[in-house]
Amino acid sequence: MKTRLLTSLGIVIVLAIAFILKAFVQDIGNYFFDLLILIIACFASYEASKLFSKMGKYNNQILATIFPAFLMIALLLCTAYDSSIGIGYTLVISVALLVLFFGIAFVWPLTNYNGTKSEIRTRQLDKSIKPVKYALVKALNTAVVFVYPAFLLLFLTLINHFEDMSASFNALAGFNGWVSFFVLLFALLIPIFTDTFAYLMGGLFEGKKLAPKISPKKTISGAIGGLLWCVLLIVAVYYICHSIPSMGTILDGAGISVWKVIIIAFIGSIISQVGDLFESYLKRSAGVKDSGKLLPGHGGMLDRFDSYIFVAPYIFIAFSILFIVL
Repeated sequence: MKTRLLTSLGIVIVLAIAFILKAFVQDIGNYFFDLLILIIACFASYEASKLFSKMGKYNNQILATIFPAFLMIALLLCTAYDSSIGIGYTLVISVALLVLFFGIAFVWPLTNYNGTKSEIRTRQLDKSIKPVKYALVKALNTAVVFVYPAFLLLFLTLINHFEDMSASFNALAGFNGWVSFFVLLFALLIPIFTDTFAYLMGGLFEGKKLAPKISPKKTISGAIGGLLWCVLLIVAVYYICHSIPSMGTILDGAGISVWKVIIIAFIGSIISQVGDLFESYLKRSAGVKDSGKLLPGHGGMLDRFDSYIFVAPYIFIAFSILFIVL
């Protein structure tokens, strides 16, 4: 427990530094956040690749691990030239990059035909499987890892650069990075509040298990408690920010009202718990307790940030709709 708390404290300190930099030294703060997101995505992708391999879904671990870096570069270039291409083309370019890496993942084993045949024998697979078929299946498995977690997780980068996409979201012009500050804050706090209070409420009230075959420790009382406390605390954060005159003006100007925050937090908390359960399902299928050992007391990077994989695209889409309809 002490180790877990110390690791959690370290994570909180790093995030606090990131938000302080984003608030007061915007350019440095934005790219510091991007670097954090990239580190998380690379390690999470590496761990996901290992999980899939243990499930018998063999994939290219090298490509899975480096793909987030190339996607990050593409996203940063797209947001920098948003006035020319817009958010629609940004997403198209991102998907095109994923397809390109899928092609590389398919061709890679075929460049070493004999090595691929040896790999099939080493893995004790059906001897009738042709290297071409094996390469295709392996590439498809690798593409899944490209999507989960990298592609979904890197929506946090788009959230971090909302204002840079002012051509796509005209309502955000002139807010000097504060809108992305608030949205990123909500995106990070929703899983933290949900996970923390699901654990506390579940331990306090216990009761019927939520999904015993996937995650035996999670309870329905914990899920409901995490959901309700998440909404209450997000609302509290909103009012604290809104009580500061300059910040209140920004929130109102961006159309971020308390009722919209309640709805977004409510759905986001549910999605956060789904993300947590999905990763638990993967670990159970792989026959492991943790995805890694990088974070003492927490397991791997994927264990700690699993909820964000589904929450990140949801938050981006939800606020994008909000900003477009303003």
